[in-house]
Amino acid sequence: MPNEPTNKDTAPRVAVTGMGIISAIGNSVQENMEALLASKSGIGSISKINTVHADQIRVGEVAFSNDELISQQQLSDDNNFTRTSLLGLFAAKEALKNAKITGINSYKTGLISSTTVGGMDKTEQHLKTFKTSSESQKYISSHHAGDSTKKIAKQLGITEFSTTISTACSSSTNAIMLGARLIKAGKLDRVIVGGTDALTKFTINGFKTLMILSDEVCTPFDEHRKGLNLGEGAAYLVLESETIAKKENKSIIAYISGYANTNDAFHQTATSENGQGAYLAMQKALDFAHLKPAQIDYINAHGTATPNNDLTESIAIKRVFGDDIPDFSSTKAYTGHTLAASGAVEAVFSILALQAQTVFPNLNFKSKINETGLTPTTEIKKKPINYVLSNSFGFGGNCSTLILSKE
Repeated sequence: MPNEPTNKDTAPRVAVTGMGIISAIGNSVQENMEALLASKSGIGSISKINTVHADQIRVGEVAFSNDELISQQQLSDDNNFTRTSLLGLFAAKEALKNAKITGINSYKTGLISSTTVGGMDKTEQHLKTFKTSSESQKYISSHHAGDSTKKIAKQLGITEFSTTISTACSSSTNAIMLGARLIKAGKLDRVIVGGTDALTKFTINGFKTLMILSDEVCTPFDEHRKGLNLGEGAAYLVLESETIAKKENKSIIAYISGYANTNDAFHQTATSENGQGAYLAMQKALDFAHLKPAQIDYINAHGTATPNNDLTESIAIKRVFGDDIPDFSSTKAYTGHTLAASGAVEAVFSILALQAQTVFPNLNFKSKINETGLTPTTEIKKKPINYVLSNSFGFGGNCSTLILSKE
């Protein structure tokens, strides 16, 4: 990692003291946990977007409408919050509550949020009336990617530091990594990190053009996989210096033990045949954590159910772990692919796996990919779990890996 503090081994450890999430399988950490343990998918038909593709694809939608989210957040009627901002604020507030933080600025606190679609959900609704309607014009300023970050920071009272990351589907994993690095470098004491993305026509049409959307519930790592299901949602972690967390007698729910970001540098949307970017991300994360591959107990795979990703990620996993491959699964058949939010959503799921000492199953799997012959875990599996490796790979070759640990 460039610019990593040279005193890595003496820098404070990065503790996770809280988390919040909203997704297609639940409106809280507890609801998401219950759905995972029940193997309950949130994938279904589109209900909140008027699109010609409604009967052709399946998605993971959050249950709450915008009006419900606005009411819950007690926002004024003339607000210009997009769905992306509303989802992000909902999850970030739960994370702070979960971490029992009341005085947000009692320590140097930052926010690193991520998104890919930004405020596109409102832009596409109001674009044709921007010139003539004042009601529409208020959403012009909420279009850009940083708007949701600015709004969340203001609502939370964060003034020390905030920034936005948009590196496709690795975005919120990179947000977590940057937050960890700022704590290790002593720049901040705690950081709220994660991501948020809403379903939009723009996203649906874009992925439809790429011909990687499935008309059925997705089947990660299956030989006959047809493509991904888009999803929406948000998730955030509260990262704190272990020194501060212990001083405040905080309950530490996990540690950020390893991370790495690489670039496949192969193609705008595809990964290389040997999964070089994914391989390097996993290997460098292990090196950073001073771990051997055999110490990983569970891999929460990126597992988009696209022909390209699942094959190359499988190849990369075999390159790293050889014949001793840990239990692995993709959880995207529960939530859909939540794009920028997916890394944080799956970091929450990884921490839940640590807490429950449980591997969550890879839904809908039937047959092995011929080229690799790997079989994901397909049923709830209780086992000792100390280290979870979580992958997030995005367009543009962005490959990121996190390692979360119990101690």
